[in-house]
Amino acid sequence: MPKTTQLVLDLESKPGVLAKLARTLAGAGVNMTALCAPETAGRGKIRLLVGDPARAKEALKTAKYRFSEEQAVTVLLENQPGTFAAIAEKLGQARINIKCVYVTGDSGSQLVVLSVANADKAQQALGA
Repeated sequence: MPKTTQLVLDLESKPGVLAKLARTLAGAGVNMTALCAPETAGRGKIRLLVGDPARAKEALKTAKYRFSEEQAVTVLLENQPGTFAAIAEKLGQARINIKCVYVTGDSGSQLVVLSVANADKAQQALGA
């Protein structure tokens, strides 16, 4: 269960905004490996993992995007019923709140990205 740093952007929810962000990163040769983009009251809080964080941050700064960094924990799970329930229960028992969770993967395995207040404590609770 490695810790990772995700980039977080608060963007307006309107056509083309996410495309522009994706094009900015692609133009810098940065691969997005995971993305979460929910909408709340006309805004989108974008959380993403990228293949080259340093290059991504430079590209975002150059394009005048405001962003922050947020610690997260990633867990590789088999894609079967109950695997996520087990880790969510462990975090709940350790009194760790999951602020945001998103999943990327295929039918064999899934990378689960967990945004939590304390990534070190979450790793410990999950047995890392």
